[in-house]
Amino acid sequence: MARFSDANLAIANEIISRYPRPKSALIPLLHLAQEQDGWVTDDAMRHIAELTGTTPAEVKGTGSFYEMFKFHPVGKYMVNVCTNLSCQLLGGEELLEHAEATLGVKAGGTTADGMFTIEDVECIAACTEAPCLQVNYRYKLRVSNDDFDQLIDDLRHGRTGIPEHGTLATVRQSIPAEAGAGIVPPEEAREAPVWLARNEVEATDGGGDA
Repeated sequence: MARFSDANLAIANEIISRYPRPKSALIPLLHLAQEQDGWVTDDAMRHIAELTGTTPAEVKGTGSFYEMFKFHPVGKYMVNVCTNLSCQLLGGEELLEHAEATLGVKAGGTTADGMFTIEDVECIAACTEAPCLQVNYRYKLRVSNDDFDQLIDDLRHGRTGIPEHGTLATVRQSIPAEAGAGIVPPEEAREAPVWLARNEVEATDGGGDA
């Protein structure tokens, strides 16, 4: 349960520099905090508040709107089993029951070894591939009980390539200062944004080339 490490503090400051106002960086900073510790700690929220000129309550209020941010310890692998209509009709409820029996915890629980947290979730937008689930928000489709058992074994032995909970991508975005969008606070803007000017030109030209 820590504030940003020195390395992540440098990343946090680089992220903040992309925005006209530090507060605009709240969501990517929450992702960075979750990547560091696997969940968003109280100390991390206090640190983010200091960096962005906000309060810990504002940080928590922003993050708690989104299901993917966790404010309590979770397993290295978050297993989200969909039981909404399409998945339910094709065995989603039975898959969840099998997952609970296999892992020895009910939905919402974490295994004693800290490896897995299992959740019963609403639609994850893969209805044609039901029943489906996600592991740290990476999709697994048309999952049978045997598929689930193999998946858990592969995760335990590091055979999937799925990073631990909190890691969005294995390659971090980096935007050199000279490649920035040149965004300024609204009160300092003196001309229309580039994208708006482009849209106006396209409208005048009848939508571009036929």
